[in-house]
Amino acid sequence: MAPERFRRFKDISVSERILNTVFLLTIGLGYLAALANLYYTHQGLDGKAGLSVEDVVISYHGSNTQTRLGTAIKGIMKPNLRYSSDQDVIMEWINSGADEPGYIEKIAPILNRDCIICHTPSVNPSLPDLTHYKGVAEVAHGGGATIPTLVRVSHIHLFGIAFILFFIGKIFLLCEINVYIKRIAVVIPFAAMLLDIVSWFITKSTPSFAYVVVISGALMGISMGMQILVSIYQMWFYSRQQNQGC
Repeated sequence: MAPERFRRFKDISVSERILNTVFLLTIGLGYLAALANLYYTHQGLDGKAGLSVEDVVISYHGSNTQTRLGTAIKGIMKPNLRYSSDQDVIMEWINSGADEPGYIEKIAPILNRDCIICHTPSVNPSLPDLTHYKGVAEVAHGGGATIPTLVRVSHIHLFGIAFILFFIGKIFLLCEINVYIKRIAVVIPFAAMLLDIVSWFITKSTPSFAYVVVISGALMGISMGMQILVSIYQMWFYSRQQNQGC
């Protein structure tokens, strides 16, 4: 019985290589955009410029000294406010208890005008929902992300990113690499994604677990990027060298 022959990049047509390449490049650019969005969403929550582990702690666990909304309007969201005096209005409302009547009277008009263009679940589910009092109250008090919010964001990540990793892995399997290394490589980003999401919930109660959020997220990105780069290289360069050597 003849051994089963598996497809490799040298076996596919130029058209399929082009399709695979534009898909991988598009996903790569999309991931870079996602990293930029992650940076601008979380950076500065600790009152300092740049993204830090403390920002991750505040996002998921919360802070005893400041609220996410208060930090944001004094930092990253400050340029989005049409009038600088609105910052004082929002801070006064937060410091007085962030009650619903005050929200309806003073805060909702400001947020509806300047903020909900981005802070709407249908537009960006990873950002806090500022379209109603309940969502605003979550970030106007000291606690971090709520369990319902984490569940909503995690199920979106699990469905969306899993499909992306699957198709990247399917292309990567066409590489000429040791089979055991290949099997490990396609599993790592899935495992890192699951660890990342689980660590969100653990960080909610155990802030020191924020380091796992950072490490697992970085591992997923690095492993996915490696698959993309190796696949593109072997499609257009390594496979051509193999064909010329035949």
